[in-house]
Amino acid sequence: MSRPPDCLRLFLAGDVMLGRGIDQIQPQSCDPRLFEGYVTSAQDYVTLAERASGTIPRRVDPGYVWGDLLADLDARDVDLRLVNLETAITSGGAHDPDKGIHYRMHPANVALLTAARIDGVTLANNHVLDWGQAGLADTLASLDHAAILHAGAGRDDAEAFAPQYLPIAGGGRLVVLAVALEDAGIPLSWKAGPNHPGVAYLEPDEVVARVAAQLGQVRRPGDIFALSIHWGSNWGYPIAPVHRAIAEAVVAQGVDIVFGHSSHHPRAVVVRSGRLVLFGAGDLVNDYEGIGGKDGFRPELVLGYVADIRRDTGALMALEMLPYRLHRFRLERADEEGRGWLARRMDHEARLSGGRVVETPERTLRLEWDQDAAGPEGPFKRLSGH
Repeated sequence: MSRPPDCLRLFLAGDVMLGRGIDQIQPQSCDPRLFEGYVTSAQDYVTLAERASGTIPRRVDPGYVWGDLLADLDARDVDLRLVNLETAITSGGAHDPDKGIHYRMHPANVALLTAARIDGVTLANNHVLDWGQAGLADTLASLDHAAILHAGAGRDDAEAFAPQYLPIAGGGRLVVLAVALEDAGIPLSWKAGPNHPGVAYLEPDEVVARVAAQLGQVRRPGDIFALSIHWGSNWGYPIAPVHRAIAEAVVAQGVDIVFGHSSHHPRAVVVRSGRLVLFGAGDLVNDYEGIGGKDGFRPELVLGYVADIRRDTGALMALEMLPYRLHRFRLERADEEGRGWLARRMDHEARLSGGRVVETPERTLRLEWDQDAAGPEGPFKRLSGH
């Protein structure tokens, strides 16, 4: 994708789940014991994946799981890299007995994030406190030590709700605010409060006012504002009306990027008043390989998103989607069949809001939308030409 002048090129990816099986193939890993209904060892997820795909190497280097993604991002000269981290970084803590699934990776494995040159992570999600408040404290300390900015969880509500600022080369900032809704499986007990560690939990009717207030307090000329929001179910393509309403309202308040996630597969990506809205970025990395039951969603096929954002206005200039197949716990470029399936699925969802998704000569996907559409009450816009 050619780079327009005067843009911020941003890499976005949804849930990055580096615990359990992924953690177990690293040189250092956590105690594999799990507290799930059917699986008692994280090693079992490695075994399931190997039954489906063949032998997975052990003691891998930190770049292994990212596979082809690293070269693809280098080739695109990406300015900033932001992902939703759905894994506690701790070898201790106590599992939350009210949760059925618990993700954690050894603190040494923060090296996976640095190997991918991740600039910032969002933590307002339903797994960051899987290993309790002690596990959250370890997570924050590990990210701070690695100089990876984080938003959406903290030692109290002030830290959890605080925006994070990623400096943009040449001036300006990407301002990241991260929040989570209950419908993504966030326990109410995880809500951060005064002297209470937790996540930036909001009720749906609180989001717009909270975002508007923080925008007014922190925004400076040259800033681009991204709202990371963990919402909705794990599976299924329909977009909840309340999510559409929130997206439209926060864009009207000045949000430039709505970075939604929670679904384990990509959901619709649209443009609203010139702004990028990802309703569900989908997983990027997980250990689900070999687990059946959701084959119709093709969970092995994932997307990374490269967005070109106008630095002067925050408007979307172009969006390229990088298609991958998760194979042996590693991101491989999707083959023709997988790429075509993703293109058709994403195109179907985009057309429901007036856009379309096409394959590119570079074997990636591109969002197109109508640049002449009406304002906020009209169809989602399409910008042609890239």
